[in-house]
Amino acid sequence: MTWGAVLLVTAVVGAVSVIRSVRLRALVYSLPLPMTLALVTTGYDVDGAQVLGVLGLNLFFVTVAVTHRRLRWPILLADGAGIGVYVALSAGLVNVDVPFEAALAGTLVLWATAMLLRRRYAQPVTVAAHGSAATGLPVPLKLLVIFVGAILTELLGAVLRAMVVTFPYSGVLVAVEARHQLSEFTGHFARNSLALVAFLAGYHYVQDVSTAGALGAGWAAFAVVAAVLHLPWRPRAA
Repeated sequence: MTWGAVLLVTAVVGAVSVIRSVRLRALVYSLPLPMTLALVTTGYDVDGAQVLGVLGLNLFFVTVAVTHRRLRWPILLADGAGIGVYVALSAGLVNVDVPFEAALAGTLVLWATAMLLRRRYAQPVTVAAHGSAATGLPVPLKLLVIFVGAILTELLGAVLRAMVVTFPYSGVLVAVEARHQLSEFTGHFARNSLALVAFLAGYHYVQDVSTAGALGAGWAAFAVVAAVLHLPWRPRAA
């Protein structure tokens, strides 16, 4: 991770930490800023493995939520478990040639299934979940965790390889900031992850033309899908 990436992670986590709305927190975190920086600095192409990497991001948050909220693990230990799950998934994917269209179709099916299950078994949101933002780590400790995360990413580079594009750079600290609302945050991020899939798809189909064009196509696809996901579908009462 470059110093630019460290500063970007700090900015994203800082923005998430001051936002009160869990839904808006999840949207800010889902912005493909770390992906963009990773694609520019590493030169990796986007393939089927990276699309499945979005599933890895969701598994990261699910693992953190389950280990912290259900098993009562300390949040940083739960973060470590989430990273372990992502690294294990990545270690398997980097050695397999995953066709992009197959990965895209499979991811869309899994996303649609997860959204149907989320709607069916959704729990009512309490007023406390939308209260004041939870107190996060002190700034010195936050910077220390970012620094350790940067070193960890460098050490894992040989294992992650192209999967470094979807690595949850700021996910560790974002999970800390949202630890009191992890279940709700995870659900909102799962929905927003469709926009990340759109970003990767837009980039993939233009990457052979130019990196700049691919990034433009990716961000445009992300913006369109994110806008559709957040449209007010419920009709207003007369």
